[in-house]
Amino acid sequence: MILPIFFFISSLLISTSFGAVQDFCVADLSGPQSPAGFSCKNPAKVTENDFAFYLGKAGNTSNLIKAAVTPAFAAQFPGVNGLGISMARLDLAAGGVVPMHTHPGGSEVLVVVEGVICAGFISSANTVYLKTLYKGDIMVFPQGLLHFQVNSGKSFATAFVSFSSSTPGLQILDFALFANDLPSDLIEKTTFLDDAQVKKLKAVLGGTG
Repeated sequence: MILPIFFFISSLLISTSFGAVQDFCVADLSGPQSPAGFSCKNPAKVTENDFAFYLGKAGNTSNLIKAAVTPAFAAQFPGVNGLGISMARLDLAAGGVVPMHTHPGGSEVLVVVEGVICAGFISSANTVYLKTLYKGDIMVFPQGLLHFQVNSGKSFATAFVSFSSSTPGLQILDFALFANDLPSDLIEKTTFLDDAQVKKLKAVLGGTG
């Protein structure tokens, strides 16, 4: 009985000491990405630049939604790989909107640094949590729930966002429905929209079918 316990404790000590020396796992972007993240870059090739990222430049908001998201996820910022954290910058021109979307892999905290942003999310019980945010305000969006941000002011708005994952993922509801080849009749049946509305939205967002 003593021998199995000894081996069990030894294995715990070995795994613990291995974890202790594994200070970080900077993403090796030349390799494939798995659900667990990227493989680790050779520590001998890691530099201080792997742990720094610039989010000081506004994104290009000259698009349909008048918004830009500049991500600092593991794919862009290798140093956060495996750490359970990441960031992004959100820029919204006047009238800009980030449509209803989810992050399957992590919760989100948004802090407004310029302008006025109306933000909200919908719980799984279909309860709406809606708030107008001003400079210095923050709001949290729980993992996986549908949420959105709208520039509700008359000037440019900027926010910085943090996530509880180095790869939080993103699925925008409008694009999921109308920017692919999902058959229109199925969209009509599952959303209760009529054919003209579905075809119009597909034309705007580039979908077919």
